[in-house]
Amino acid sequence: MTSPRTALITGASSGIGRATALLLAAEGASLVLLARGRPALEATAAECRAAGAADVVVEPCDITDADAVTAAVGRAGALDLVVHSATVMAYGDVEDLPADVFERVVDTGIKGTANVARPVLATFRRQGRGDLVVVSSLLASITAPTMGAYATAKWGQLGLVRTLQQETRDVPGIRIAAVSPGGVNTPIYYQAATVLGNTGHPPPPVYSPRRVARTILDVAGSHRRLRQSGIANPVIIAGYRLAPAVFDALVGPLLRVFGMSRDSVPATEGNVFASVPEQNAEKGPWRDV
Repeated sequence: MTSPRTALITGASSGIGRATALLLAAEGASLVLLARGRPALEATAAECRAAGAADVVVEPCDITDADAVTAAVGRAGALDLVVHSATVMAYGDVEDLPADVFERVVDTGIKGTANVARPVLATFRRQGRGDLVVVSSLLASITAPTMGAYATAKWGQLGLVRTLQQETRDVPGIRIAAVSPGGVNTPIYYQAATVLGNTGHPPPPVYSPRRVARTILDVAGSHRRLRQSGIANPVIIAGYRLAPAVFDALVGPLLRVFGMSRDSVPATEGNVFASVPEQNAEKGPWRDV
């Protein structure tokens, strides 16, 4: 009988990270959960224990803090699987976003991923095996106006993942993959920073966090390098690459219609610099499939 795996998940207090933790808990996994805010992290841990997790440890830390991440990974010990889901987002033209907001979004995506990868890969090398799955985005393969900070973060993150895949070829037991969702029903859209006067929402087709989480667990243990999680993703990417002039003319208007809410909010930093515990949840309020 195969022993339940031990998994570490970043961004475990909300959205895809939380959904992944709950699926692993139902398998009887032992979990190490990382996120910035303790209250939502403890709530996730309680749900995981109720779902059947063999053990749950919470490690409140910010992935932009390399020392804190290294310490948390070190305390975790042996790991079978690491799912890196932590991210933040901002809406606004690059010219209009405050520089510190832009930089924190990019730092979370790129430096944060490197901060996780360094100690995790050191653990995997000692073990001779391990799976790292990074939650990427459709916006790692395309760009869109007002999404420049997030696209920059995700393009850089995917480049880092690809490099890590090359640099770990000497240990065949280490597998690194990325899963790129399209629209997902998570709180990230109304948690995001914005200077647009309104918030975003997931563009259709909208997937449930658990659907993406199942894709993550399917990829873990396989030899897939990158898997899209969104039926429209390949079509959108093809349009971006093959008809850039048409894509550029359409993407702004389509984003305003299908990816922006009709609400009115003042400029906000959202959760870019600090967790907003009351907004964390597995799912957002939108319909999903």
